[in-house]
Amino acid sequence: MGEEQYILWHQSTITKQARQQRNQHKSCVVWFTGLSGSGKSSLANALDKELFSLGVQSYVLDGDNIRHGLNAGLGFSKEDRKENIRRIGEVSKLFVDSGQIVCTAFISPFIEDREQVRTLFPDGEFIEVYVKCPISICENRDPKGLYKKARSGEIMEFTGISSPYEEPIHPELVIETDKLTISQSVDTIITYLREKEILMK
Repeated sequence: MGEEQYILWHQSTITKQARQQRNQHKSCVVWFTGLSGSGKSSLANALDKELFSLGVQSYVLDGDNIRHGLNAGLGFSKEDRKENIRRIGEVSKLFVDSGQIVCTAFISPFIEDREQVRTLFPDGEFIEVYVKCPISICENRDPKGLYKKARSGEIMEFTGISSPYEEPIHPELVIETDKLTISQSVDTIITYLREKEILMK
């Protein structure tokens, strides 16, 4: 055995429950999943802004931003996508343990990977939000021009074109961004968080 046998998990002096009590809200991960261009990042940031206005401790983990640092060096093969999501799950768990609501915006195309992240959390702390939008609309939006590059063969393994997206089977919420405004979508999520008594006010 190597040095890994000496690596032990150290319990924090201050518990997650104590942090939640001080914050006056519970902590969780709101996991936005959906196609590129569906509105995940816009929705995650709009929710974060609303939570901030309510005095809630929250933070956004965005797919592009994470690949600039923590996950720099990972590509877009199935294996790298899997590792990308695994790492984000572990980071999200730390945020939740710190008493915050963390909003993650990642395509996270594979059911198996999302369900693996779910196992990191107690019941009720992983809220999967399927940001549902027809691929035709996502492609028309195409804010980064990625669909066009994927269609021309410049980008390989692009979700929805040359790589599959596996829709959630039983998400906590489905937000159809071709039918709801950002404001309506955020209201729907806030209502859910209040119903589940994650938000107390």
